[in-house]
Amino acid sequence: MNTASAPPPASLLPRAPGGNTEGAALALLVHAGLIAALAYGVAWRSPAPDVVSAELWAALPQTAAPRAAEPAPTPAPAPPPPPPVTKAPAPAPTPKAALPDPQIAIEKARKEQAAQLEQAEREKALQAKAARERAEKAEREKTEKAEKEKAEREAVAAEDKRLAQQREENLKRMLGQIASSPGGRGSAVADAAPSASYAGRVARAIKENSRFTGTVSGNPAAEVEVRTAPNGSVIGRRLLKSSGSKEWDEAVLRAIDRTETLPRDIDGRVPATLVVSFRPDD
Repeated sequence: MNTASAPPPASLLPRAPGGNTEGAALALLVHAGLIAALAYGVAWRSPAPDVVSAELWAALPQTAAPRAAEPAPTPAPAPPPPPPVTKAPAPAPTPKAALPDPQIAIEKARKEQAAQLEQAEREKALQAKAARERAEKAEREKTEKAEKEKAEREAVAAEDKRLAQQREENLKRMLGQIASSPGGRGSAVADAAPSASYAGRVARAIKENSRFTGTVSGNPAAEVEVRTAPNGSVIGRRLLKSSGSKEWDEAVLRAIDRTETLPRDIDGRVPATLVVSFRPDD
């Protein structure tokens, strides 16, 4: 007999969905009866409660408080949502520069040109004034220099004139003394030559009266013939040989005129004629 193809009994088959209504109602009914029976049995067997009083002398045991429950960890806050993407405002349009008025530009250029011309005129006037002041200063210095040189020449001329008059007076006086002396100056002693060092002594004495402040290159010599009276007074001088420098020659002649009297020689006399050489650096 083949049992594989026989269908199972209906009690063994799963209940069809939606068929729990009858079972639920039966379970509720059974539970209600059970509760009623328990309540009746408890009320029937429960005696009346006896009132009992008791005095407690011992402290009641204290139970420890229940352990506080650990707080649940706070959940991490959710990240804030990203800000909404906003479009950047469009840039404001750049206002176009107003075109300058041609008339204003022309007027401005005209004013700048006028200011430049005025500045140039002022600078030109200042330069002309400075040039005029320099010319006046140069002319004034030239005039002062000419007046100073003229005063110096006049002073030198006056000094030469005074010395010439003094020489003439000395010459006349010496000639008078020679004429009145019995022997005159014609003796052999008077005509004897001076000592070897006498010319140098005379040159040094005359150079002490020199006022020469210039410079002469080469240290040239000016030879001068000096004529004297018996007492040593200078009665005449004559340039025999020029040094090549007119200023030095004139300075030597003026120094002789200022000397007036020459020193005496070692024998106590003064030669009547003496040639002396003068050098600037000696």
